[in-house]
Amino acid sequence: MVLGAVPPATPEHVTEVTPEVAQATAARLVANVERVVRGQRRVVELVVTAFLSGGHVLVEDSPGMGKTTLARAVARSVGGTFQRVQATADLMPADVTGSSVWDPGERRFAFVPGPVFADVLLVDELNRTPPRTQSAFLEVMEERAVTVDGRRHRVPDAFLLIATQNPLEQFGTYPLPEGQLDRFAMRLHLAALDVEAEQRIVREQLAGPTVEHLDAVLPAGRMRGVQAAVRQTYVAEPVLGHAVAMTRATRDDAALRLGAGPRAAITLVRCAQAHAVLNGRDYVTPDDVAALAVPVLAHRVVPMAGVAGGGASGPESRAAEAVIRQIGERLPVPVHP
Repeated sequence: MVLGAVPPATPEHVTEVTPEVAQATAARLVANVERVVRGQRRVVELVVTAFLSGGHVLVEDSPGMGKTTLARAVARSVGGTFQRVQATADLMPADVTGSSVWDPGERRFAFVPGPVFADVLLVDELNRTPPRTQSAFLEVMEERAVTVDGRRHRVPDAFLLIATQNPLEQFGTYPLPEGQLDRFAMRLHLAALDVEAEQRIVREQLAGPTVEHLDAVLPAGRMRGVQAAVRQTYVAEPVLGHAVAMTRATRDDAALRLGAGPRAAITLVRCAQAHAVLNGRDYVTPDDVAALAVPVLAHRVVPMAGVAGGGASGPESRAAEAVIRQIGERLPVPVHP
C-alpha cells in the first residue's frame, strides 16, 4: 500500500439510474450471489436489500456457516473492493481506520488507510473487540468517513459493513451497546441447510473457492446510482404511517423495556423501498414493511428480564423477534396504494 493513498475527499459521481435499471440490477445481484451462497435465498435477498438501502448488516450465527463467502460474493458482484477484519481483544482503533506513518522520503507523516477503505468490509466476531475499538466503526457506519489526527477521510460512498457475532460463545466478548446496534440496518440469521444443499456446497468447495469465479454484474461506480434510484421509490402516506406505527408500538409494549427510536422507522422505510425494487415495483406496500419488521427492528429493542425465549441465537434475541411479530400481527394494515 502506498503511503498517503487515500480515496478522494469528495463524494463519488452518481450516474442517474432509472427504476427499471435498478430493479434489474437488484435481481441480478441476488442471482449472482446465489451462485455461490447456496440454500440462503432469504438471507441473500436481505443483504442485497440492506445494500440497496445504504445500510449495514449484523449476521448473528455460528462459525463456518458461510458469512465470509456471503460478504465476498456481494463485493465481487458489485465490482468493489473487499476487506476482512478479525476482531480480537487487542485490536486497536488505528488497525481499523488507518493511521499516520512517517514517510522518510517525503520527511512528513502520511496517512495509510485502514481496512475500512473498501466497498465491502467484513468484521468477524465484532463483539470480541473492546468498546474503544468498537466505537471506531461508529463514524464510518453513519457518515462514510473516518477522522484521524484531526483530518477527515472519506471511504467509498457505497460502503457496506457486514459484521458477525457468535451468539453461543460469550467468553471473552464485549456485548455491542444499543447505540452501535442501532447503526445496523438489519440483524440476520443464516438458515439451516438441507442435506442436498450442504452436500453441494462441500462438493463445490473441494474444487476451490467458488467465489473467485464470480464476475461483477454492474459497472464499478454504478452502485450509488442504483441506491439513489431506490430512494426515489414511492411511499404512500398510509404505508409510511404503518412503518412509524410499528416502530412506535415497540416503545409501549409491556414485554419490552427499550423500544426502537425514530432512526429505526427511517431505516424500516428505506429498506422497504429497496425490498420493493427487489420485487420489481416502483412503490412500497405494507407487505414490504411486514417482511422487514423483524430483521430491522428486533435488534433495536430490549425485552424485559425473564422473558422466555430460546434457539441458537439466544433467548433475548428470539424473545425480541417474537414481540416484533406479535406487534405486526395486531396492528391494522392499511390498504395497498
